Amino acid sequence: MGYVSAVPVPQPRAARAAAPTGGRRSLAAALLLGALGATVVLLSAGQIWAEGTAAVGGGSVPVEADGGTVTGVPTALAIVGLAALFAVFAVRRTGRALVAAVLALSGAGAALAAVLGATDRTALDAEAARISGDTAAAVAGLTHTAWPYVTAAGAVLILLAGLFALRFGKNWPAMGGRYERAGAPRAGRRAPAPADPDRPEDLWKALDRGEDPTRG
Repeated sequence: MGYVSAVPVPQPRAARAAAPTGGRRSLAAALLLGALGATVVLLSAGQIWAEGTAAVGGGSVPVEADGGTVTGVPTALAIVGLAALFAVFAVRRTGRALVAAVLALSGAGAALAAVLGATDRTALDAEAARISGDTAAAVAGLTHTAWPYVTAAGAVLILLAGLFALRFGKNWPAMGGRYERAGAPRAGRRAPAPADPDRPEDLWKALDRGEDPTRG
């Protein structure tokens, strides 16, 4: 009687079937995180980040600065990250890894710029100097809103999308990949059918191609 092993035999087909499922899930997660993060950054960067007052004559006037005035870096990097998110599907192998790295770095840079801008007063001081006409004027009663941190949170989502692309991007399909057969050469152009002597239209087509319609 032969020896029977109780160890289960690996099923390569099952493993291959599980890989596309995991790839689709990570792909959907990266798309959701990247698109949502870029939207949050672009919207919150247009909100008021800092407020204060500037002394003019014997009184004061309110001044405020939105995210684009404080720093335009998060907006610019969000646009770069959004472009990189879709470019990931147009490249393969090393190119995909490089684009995924750009996506991750865009999110990290936007988050850092937003956090630094949360306590920045340069934009409001410049606005106070413009209103008062005094280049040495500084804003008074400076306060900051929560929008810089919302922007940073959106940028973190872009960073996570980039990390997903770096980790799982090799399992994602490329743009137009479903129309290609792996390892299958493209079918060559079919040769025209021989002319039928009993059909005049075939004879004229053969003559147009420079062929002899009388040859069998």
